[in-house]
Amino acid sequence: MRNPLSEEIYKSRRREREEDIRGPYFRDQTAIIHSLPFRRLKNKTQVFFAPQNDHVCTRIEHVLHVSTIAATVCKGLGLDVELAQAIALGHDLGHPPFGHSGEEILNQLTGEGEFIHELHSLRVVDKLANRGRGLNLTYAVRDGIVSHYGEEFSQKIEPREEYKDLEKVTVRGSSPVTFEGCVVRMSDKVAYLGRDIEDAIRAGLIKEEDIPDSISTELGTKNGEIIDTLVKDLIAQSRQGEGVGFSRDRYSLMRKLKRFNYDRIYNHGRLKRYVKHSKRMLEILFEHLLELFDNYGKNYEKYLRSPVPLDRRFGDYLKKMEGLYGREEPFDRRRIVLDYMAGMTDDYALRCVKEVVLPEPIEFDHDWTTRKGDDE
Repeated sequence: MRNPLSEEIYKSRRREREEDIRGPYFRDQTAIIHSLPFRRLKNKTQVFFAPQNDHVCTRIEHVLHVSTIAATVCKGLGLDVELAQAIALGHDLGHPPFGHSGEEILNQLTGEGEFIHELHSLRVVDKLANRGRGLNLTYAVRDGIVSHYGEEFSQKIEPREEYKDLEKVTVRGSSPVTFEGCVVRMSDKVAYLGRDIEDAIRAGLIKEEDIPDSISTELGTKNGEIIDTLVKDLIAQSRQGEGVGFSRDRYSLMRKLKRFNYDRIYNHGRLKRYVKHSKRMLEILFEHLLELFDNYGKNYEKYLRSPVPLDRRFGDYLKKMEGLYGREEPFDRRRIVLDYMAGMTDDYALRCVKEVVLPEPIEFDHDWTTRKGDDE
């Protein structure tokens, strides 16, 4: 397997820099891992919002699963493991709180379907991270991030053969320009299908015996079994030289597993109730922050004098990001609010809603009665 573009293009950066002993793609991995958006993934969940159980899959666990699966497939196909792992580690940096429901809600709030997490992940690594300076990743990694499209289920995919201007990508689903990007796109699906079943069983939404016999017999019931089966199939089928993909039988079972997950897990009544509450919470935050921005603008002192802690933190965010937002044209206040909200973890979003709805308690002087006497 040979990628269609030149190494010079793949390893190019938005700002030139001299490479070091780590090499360009391993260096990208370290830049992603050390970034604040990556750290926040540990408190962003996949399916179950703000869980109290430490064993429920978080977004950071998911990207690590994708990274190891993609690395295994790349080893089996003779591809660049470090490139694939860098793409995998960064592919979900733009995911908002409350999983895919959070993404749908932010889309509804814009009224124009402006929020797409794949595109926002690229915005994070290019512009928002590092206080508006971005991470300055290589072109190949940036392309893999914006092209990952985890919800699309095709049997196989081949890399695009022409150069792609990433800043002009406006829709999800564009083909990656590397085989490694194709591998990550497939690995994303392998990573979450089985893991979501395990979490659903733990949450009592389904039982292991509910899994259709064809899936349990051919793919397995445990996450590790499903991953092992699909990874082996992905390597064997892709070695035949017709792109990166699955055999017809395994692909059919994957689609059946996906339908089962949607019918029995993602559309479960208990989860839908969480979606309803999440929608209301994000609506409150969106409306509050928009109104706040309209009232205070760039007067950062006003934010600091607000009695609401969220307002003070939002003002501090705007001040730190002034360099980025001052350069962007056209200036879009809704985009700024979306940037801030998409960076929230589940727990932080809950905390912010409480601060907006419930005022800070009035502090009393507990020594006053001692000084004045109980009868005064």
